[in-house]
Amino acid sequence: MKIILLEPVAKLGTTGNIVEVKAGYARNYLMPRGMAATATAANLKNLEAQIRSKVKKLESQKTEAEKLAGQFAELVVELKAKAGEGKIYGAITNQMVADAVEQQTGLAIDRRKIDMGKAIKDLGEYEVVYKPHPEVPIPLKLNITAL
Repeated sequence: MKIILLEPVAKLGTTGNIVEVKAGYARNYLMPRGMAATATAANLKNLEAQIRSKVKKLESQKTEAEKLAGQFAELVVELKAKAGEGKIYGAITNQMVADAVEQQTGLAIDRRKIDMGKAIKDLGEYEVVYKPHPEVPIPLKLNITAL
């Protein structure tokens, strides 16, 4: 099925690209999320204006993300967790990191855009990546201590 990408999609393409994907992927994932539309002649004409507005929106999000990166440049997020002998009971989650950032800076961040890599189950210092925009990853330093 040929579709037009309305947003950049990892490993698929950028905004405005016409790509061939499986019909189920397009119908069940890309189209409901507003990331793509079918590539018909009528849609091509109608979607050009929408693509331009989305590009402008992404550009403004990118400038905001770059501004946020400047604010988070020297931030060290302090987290306290129950632990015994250097091991945390459970694990540090994206929600815990987002709550700690909001508590320390007053800025709310989306927990779904935090890339933890692997699960954090030990005390110590770690670095995770916050991705408010696909082109602007922001490294966050975590310092996890015992309660």
